[in-house]
Amino acid sequence: MNGTPTYNIDIITDEKALPDMASDDLFHSRGLFHVLSVTPRHKPYMVVAGDASGRIAGHLLVSVRSRGSLLPPYWYSQARIYGTGEYAEGVDEEEVFSSMLSALTQRLGKGRCLYIEVSDLKQKMFAYSHFKQCGYFPVRWQEVHNSLHSKAPEERLGEKTARLIREAYDMGVETREVENEEELHAFYKMLHGFYRLKLRRFIPPEKQFIELNQEEYCRIFITKYKGKVIGGSCCVFSENNAYLWYLASKRKSYRHQHPNTVTVWHAIRFAYDHGYDHIRFMDVGLPFKKNPFRDFILSFGGKPVGNYRWFRFSPRILNRLLQWIYKE
Repeated sequence: MNGTPTYNIDIITDEKALPDMASDDLFHSRGLFHVLSVTPRHKPYMVVAGDASGRIAGHLLVSVRSRGSLLPPYWYSQARIYGTGEYAEGVDEEEVFSSMLSALTQRLGKGRCLYIEVSDLKQKMFAYSHFKQCGYFPVRWQEVHNSLHSKAPEERLGEKTARLIREAYDMGVETREVENEEELHAFYKMLHGFYRLKLRRFIPPEKQFIELNQEEYCRIFITKYKGKVIGGSCCVFSENNAYLWYLASKRKSYRHQHPNTVTVWHAIRFAYDHGYDHIRFMDVGLPFKKNPFRDFILSFGGKPVGNYRWFRFSPRILNRLLQWIYKE
């Protein structure tokens, strides 16, 4: 009618059925699909758009994870998409994305998927109208990106942060990669405990970190003091960027050792030493005027980046209420 191309959409949940497709973005790769497929209570969905000639125009990886609630008793799932997918040269990325998002929303709306969340968009306004057409609503979010290609990280550090790092090292605090299963388990136990009482934060099963730790694109770091794990992070690497995905520490009992500060600093130094252009902190929360965690991350010399996260809840009444609350 109007010359807009149509795409054949396949939604694949079996790793053996995945087509051959180029993938530079870790968050939409066959490798991460495999990790999700062997993680308990997780199910990967690869949304693939094909054009009239049979060429793959784009693909989008979705992680669907099952969760339980005691109050009230309820078993549900939630879907998470990091980024906007990967696309063939010459296609209209927003148009392809729209077709994939529409098919995915319809598919997940038929099950027990409570909500879908899309984060880490490459551009704040990417596919804005398409999200709206599919019933999603935007929530303003905060990201922090540190540039590593024009200055050494030390040149960007705040004076206080540099002093805390020196103090920690002088006390014998060290950060390095995990070396065995025992250390990996200690990291996971600390991570799980750190987020136990935090709202909205979901920590995947330990199996996922075991699988990630075996991949070249992932590094899990632990911070130790007198033989005890007091901090740690999980970083992944994609398209010459580093991403700090998970971060935790024992801040109360070891606050004088500054475990969070040393852990973040080691991740930044590792990314810089290995030639990555940026390190991106994937979740610094809502853009409140007072945000202690955001201010902490910014003390390492990064830049705040305003972005949107898009949400869509399956219960229509709830989704309409939230659309009204977060209306632009």
